[in-house]
Amino acid sequence: MAELSLNRARSIIRKALAKGREEGFKPLSVVVLDTGGHVKAFEREDGAAPGRFAIAQGKAYGAIMLGMAGRAQMARAEQQAYFMAAVNGVYGGQVVPVPGGVLVRDKRGNIMGAVGVTGDTSDNDVIAAVAGIEAVGLTPEE
Repeated sequence: MAELSLNRARSIIRKALAKGREEGFKPLSVVVLDTGGHVKAFEREDGAAPGRFAIAQGKAYGAIMLGMAGRAQMARAEQQAYFMAAVNGVYGGQVVPVPGGVLVRDKRGNIMGAVGVTGDTSDNDVIAAVAGIEAVGLTPEE
Protein backbone atom coordinates (compact mmCIF):
# COMPACT_ATOMS: atom_id res chain seq x y z
CA MET A 1 0.00 0.00 0.00
CA ALA A 2 1.12 3.54 -0.71
CA GLU A 3 1.64 5.75 2.31
CA LEU A 4 0.98 9.41 2.92
CA SER A 5 4.02 11.52 3.70
CA LEU A 6 3.98 13.74 6.78
CA ASN A 7 4.24 16.76 4.51
CA ARG A 8 1.15 15.71 2.54
CA ALA A 9 -0.76 14.90 5.75
CA ARG A 10 -0.02 18.38 7.07
CA SER A 11 -1.13 19.91 3.77
CA ILE A 12 -4.43 18.01 3.95
CA ILE A 13 -5.00 19.42 7.42
CA ARG A 14 -4.12 22.99 6.40
CA LYS A 15 -6.47 22.85 3.40
CA ALA A 16 -9.31 21.24 5.39
CA LEU A 17 -9.05 23.93 8.09
CA ALA A 18 -8.91 26.67 5.44
CA LYS A 19 -12.08 25.28 3.83
CA GLY A 20 -13.80 25.30 7.20
CA ARG A 21 -12.89 28.93 7.79
CA GLU A 22 -13.90 29.88 4.23
CA GLU A 23 -17.33 28.26 4.74
CA GLY A 24 -17.82 29.72 8.22
CA PHE A 25 -17.81 26.32 9.96
CA LYS A 26 -17.36 25.99 13.70
CA PRO A 27 -13.74 25.36 14.81
CA LEU A 28 -12.57 22.03 13.40
CA SER A 29 -10.23 19.27 14.47
CA VAL A 30 -8.57 17.20 11.75
CA VAL A 31 -6.55 14.00 11.97
CA VAL A 32 -4.77 12.05 9.25
CA LEU A 33 -4.11 8.35 9.81
CA ASP A 34 -1.80 6.04 7.89
CA THR A 35 -2.89 2.66 6.54
CA GLY A 36 -2.20 1.03 9.91
CA GLY A 37 -4.54 3.41 11.74
CA HIS A 38 -1.69 5.38 13.32
CA VAL A 39 -1.79 9.15 13.64
CA LYS A 40 0.30 10.87 10.99
CA ALA A 41 -0.78 14.42 11.91
CA PHE A 42 -3.45 16.22 13.95
CA GLU A 43 -4.55 19.80 14.55
CA ARG A 44 -7.33 21.31 16.65
CA GLU A 45 -8.35 24.87 15.85
CA ASP A 46 -8.55 27.45 18.59
CA GLY A 47 -12.00 27.28 20.13
CA ALA A 48 -12.57 23.60 19.26
CA ALA A 49 -13.64 21.44 22.19
CA PRO A 50 -10.70 19.56 23.76
CA GLY A 51 -12.35 16.16 23.35
CA ARG A 52 -12.49 16.46 19.56
CA PHE A 53 -9.31 14.44 18.97
CA ALA A 54 -11.04 11.20 20.00
CA ILE A 55 -13.98 11.89 17.68
CA ALA A 56 -11.81 12.80 14.67
CA GLN A 57 -9.59 9.78 15.31
CA GLY A 58 -12.62 7.49 15.68
CA LYS A 59 -14.10 8.64 12.39
CA ALA A 60 -10.83 8.06 10.52
CA TYR A 61 -9.99 4.86 12.41
CA GLY A 62 -13.26 3.20 11.45
CA ALA A 63 -12.69 4.16 7.83
CA ILE A 64 -9.18 2.71 7.68
CA MET A 65 -9.83 -0.41 9.75
CA LEU A 66 -12.99 -1.35 7.85
CA GLY A 67 -11.95 0.02 4.46
CA MET A 68 -15.31 1.77 4.56
CA ALA A 69 -15.85 5.53 4.69
CA GLY A 70 -18.03 7.18 7.32
CA ARG A 71 -21.21 7.41 5.24
CA ALA A 72 -21.06 3.68 4.47
CA GLN A 73 -20.35 2.91 8.14
CA MET A 74 -23.37 4.91 9.23
CA ALA A 75 -25.59 3.11 6.71
CA ARG A 76 -24.25 -0.22 7.96
CA ALA A 77 -24.88 0.82 11.58
CA GLU A 78 -28.47 1.75 10.71
CA GLN A 79 -29.05 -1.57 8.91
CA GLN A 80 -27.05 -3.84 11.21
CA ALA A 81 -26.51 -2.17 14.56
CA TYR A 82 -25.25 -5.44 16.04
CA PHE A 83 -22.44 -5.56 13.45
CA MET A 84 -21.15 -2.09 14.30
CA ALA A 85 -21.50 -2.84 18.01
CA ALA A 86 -19.37 -5.94 17.48
CA VAL A 87 -16.82 -3.95 15.45
CA ASN A 88 -16.60 -1.39 18.22
CA GLY A 89 -16.03 -4.21 20.68
CA VAL A 90 -13.22 -5.60 18.55
CA TYR A 91 -11.61 -2.16 18.25
CA GLY A 92 -12.05 -1.12 21.87
CA GLY A 93 -14.80 1.42 21.22
CA GLN A 94 -12.60 3.48 18.89
CA VAL A 95 -14.92 3.50 15.85
CA VAL A 96 -17.22 6.50 15.31
CA PRO A 97 -19.43 5.37 12.39
CA VAL A 98 -20.64 8.70 11.02
CA PRO A 99 -19.74 10.96 8.09
CA GLY A 100 -16.46 12.78 8.53
CA GLY A 101 -14.24 9.72 8.27
CA VAL A 102 -12.94 9.87 4.70
CA LEU A 103 -10.68 7.35 2.99
CA VAL A 104 -7.74 8.73 1.01
CA ARG A 105 -7.02 6.94 -2.27
CA ASP A 106 -4.31 7.41 -4.86
CA LYS A 107 -5.05 7.65 -8.59
CA ARG A 108 -5.04 3.84 -8.88
CA GLY A 109 -7.61 3.48 -6.10
CA ASN A 110 -5.18 2.24 -3.45
CA ILE A 111 -5.95 3.33 0.11
CA MET A 112 -3.25 5.64 1.44
CA GLY A 113 -4.85 6.53 4.76
CA ALA A 114 -7.89 8.26 6.18
CA VAL A 115 -8.89 11.73 7.34
CA GLY A 116 -11.19 12.39 10.26
CA VAL A 117 -12.81 15.80 10.73
CA THR A 118 -15.07 16.93 13.54
CA GLY A 119 -16.39 20.20 14.94
CA ASP A 120 -19.35 21.14 12.77
CA THR A 121 -22.17 19.02 11.33
CA SER A 122 -21.03 15.67 9.94
CA ASP A 123 -21.87 16.82 6.40
CA ASN A 124 -19.73 19.96 6.84
CA ASP A 125 -16.94 17.86 8.34
CA VAL A 126 -16.97 15.82 5.11
CA ILE A 127 -16.80 18.98 2.99
CA ALA A 128 -13.65 20.07 4.83
CA ALA A 129 -12.03 16.62 4.60
CA VAL A 130 -12.75 16.31 0.89
CA ALA A 131 -11.30 19.78 0.22
CA GLY A 132 -8.09 18.86 2.04
CA ILE A 133 -7.68 15.55 0.22
CA GLU A 134 -8.43 16.97 -3.22
CA ALA A 135 -6.07 19.89 -2.64
CA VAL A 136 -3.12 17.48 -2.52
CA GLY A 137 -4.18 15.64 -5.68
CA LEU A 138 -5.64 12.57 -4.02
CA THR A 139 -9.12 11.02 -4.19
CA PRO A 140 -11.53 11.11 -1.25
CA GLU A 141 -14.05 8.39 -0.54
CA GLU A 142 -16.69 9.79 1.77
